[in-house]
Amino acid sequence: MTQHDQTGTDASERQWKTLDQDLNRLSRLEAATMYTSRSLVGIGVSLAFVTLAALSAALLVGQEPQGLVVAVAAAFGAYMALNIGANDVANNMGPAVGARALSMLGAIAIAAICETAGALLAGGDVVSTISKGIVDPAGLSDVRVFVWAMLAALLSASIWVNLATVIGAPVSTTHSVVGGVMGAGIAAAGLGSVSWPTMGAIAASWVISPLLGGVFAAAMLAFIKWKVIYVEDKIAAARTWVPVLIGFMAGAFATYLSLKGLGKVIDIDMAHALLIGIAAGVVVGFVSVPLVKRQSEGLENRNRSLKVLFRLPLVVSAALLSFAHGANDVANAVGPLAAVVYAQQSAGVAGEVSIPLWVMVIGALGISFGLILFGPKLIGMVGNQITKLNPMRAYCVALSAAITVIAASWLGLPVSSTHIAVGGIFGVGFFREWYMERNRPGRVKGAARPLASRERRRRKLVRRSHFMTIVAAWVITVPAAAMLSALCFWALRAMGV
Repeated sequence: MTQHDQTGTDASERQWKTLDQDLNRLSRLEAATMYTSRSLVGIGVSLAFVTLAALSAALLVGQEPQGLVVAVAAAFGAYMALNIGANDVANNMGPAVGARALSMLGAIAIAAICETAGALLAGGDVVSTISKGIVDPAGLSDVRVFVWAMLAALLSASIWVNLATVIGAPVSTTHSVVGGVMGAGIAAAGLGSVSWPTMGAIAASWVISPLLGGVFAAAMLAFIKWKVIYVEDKIAAARTWVPVLIGFMAGAFATYLSLKGLGKVIDIDMAHALLIGIAAGVVVGFVSVPLVKRQSEGLENRNRSLKVLFRLPLVVSAALLSFAHGANDVANAVGPLAAVVYAQQSAGVAGEVSIPLWVMVIGALGISFGLILFGPKLIGMVGNQITKLNPMRAYCVALSAAITVIAASWLGLPVSSTHIAVGGIFGVGFFREWYMERNRPGRVKGAARPLASRERRRRKLVRRSHFMTIVAAWVITVPAAAMLSALCFWALRAMGV
């Protein structure tokens, strides 16, 4: 090859190399553009859904007086449902995704199906118009004032949950609606219209819910460590105790669903719910014995093998939690909307109103769309960024959520499912910190060599920044929603909607 040919070849290679680099830069730019545009796609789909909900309401209500108000209420309800799906559902699916029992896509698919089924099948036929009895109905007896209050409560709760989702804080949508109703009630009828003892009980749940969830989750994890993980023959212990734990889980969720799901359709008291739970737990426990034995054959005697046995129960528990959540929390989106529809059609105010099917469909679809479009952010945060989860720890969190709700219902305590689930994650993380500190090398007779502050921070298993952000968001949810609601109420009254 001549020198001229060699020079030409080198120039050609440099040309192709330069072209490859340019294409690589363009590919990275295209990927970055697609990544940043995903949020715009979500916003566009959300706006289309809200608009479609408003138009559907206008068509279904027809030319009745104040039909525009119903369309506005439908838009606000759709907006609230989207935010519930974006924020609240993460508490059910986050642990399963963090434990890698489910992929993000699988979690979203299961949650969307179960949330929709729970809302449509067990969402209930009637809903209370004055949420949790926190506002005196006499203060909202005028139909126009009542409609303004419901619209203000719905819009303020939606805005607050949306802001919380943006900053990555899982908050209680129920507390957001409660704050919205309280703020609208104060704006309409003054401070005296609010039942402050009821509000005090709700405020107490800010502490009670996460503490109960954390204690139950930590206790379950301690039991699993004691009976299964830290024994000589882990597989034999798992064959004995995993069916018991699965039966316990089945019983807890059967009771939970009876109270929070079927209880919306038929009247079930605590005693009958517990009987249903005991029967389901015994049956499922016995059925799972041969299944666990077959699944454990050939597994090595190590902790990694145990994760396989807890994966399916964790997935089932996440699905059941989503079903119960759809049945229970869809009212946060459609309750005020149903109240506005009733008030506009009957020109009166009632303590309880029936929920039209089209209203329930808006709530169910909105939760699913919000989950699909915006849910991955909170699911990833809850599952991966608070503390490290595996199938055993995530199972403890899911079981804790069901047990805590049952215990709180029995004791008559107002609790938040969001606070319980996230509290369970904190409880698992803080228990692991305590356990590792108690059993770390160098600890002799209850005394341990002091660690340097930097090393102590490195050994923390719960991210303190997320802990402080979430707790702060919980504390200010009710007052923030109340202030937003009062502003919305005054704006609606000024506009004369």
